[in-house]
Amino acid sequence: MSPVISIGAAAARPCTLVVCRGCCCGDARKHPGVDHDWQLARMRAAAAASAGKFAVRTSECLGPCGQANIVVVQPSREGRRRGGRAVWVGFAMDDESIDDILAWAEAGGPGIAEPAAALTLQVVDPRAT
Repeated sequence: MSPVISIGAAAARPCTLVVCRGCCCGDARKHPGVDHDWQLARMRAAAAASAGKFAVRTSECLGPCGQANIVVVQPSREGRRRGGRAVWVGFAMDDESIDDILAWAEAGGPGIAEPAAALTLQVVDPRAT
C-alpha cells in the first residue's frame, strides 16, 4: 500500500478568510462610517499573530453586493476533510462581526469549530444574488 503524500500548499492549508474588496465591499463612499482599511489591517494582524492557524487574502468583487462587506471563511485542509465547506458571511461591517469571524478562524473555522450564533445570522448564499 502506498503512503498518502500531500503536495505543495495543500499539505498545510490553514483556514483562510477571503475579504472582498471589489465594487461595493470596502468602498467608503458606499458605506461611510466604516473604516474598511482598519478592518482589513486588523484581520491581517490577527492572522499574523495566529502562528499559521489562519490566513487572510483579498479578492475583487465576489458577487453578493447587496450584502457587503463579504468575507468568505474557507476551511483548512483538515476542516475540509471533516466536511467543512466555505461559508459566505455578509454584512461584516462592525467590530462584533469581525470579532466573531476572527474567533471562528482562530478556533479552526468550518469543519473544526462552530461559528458564533450571531454570525450564523449573517451567512449568505452567493448563488442567490
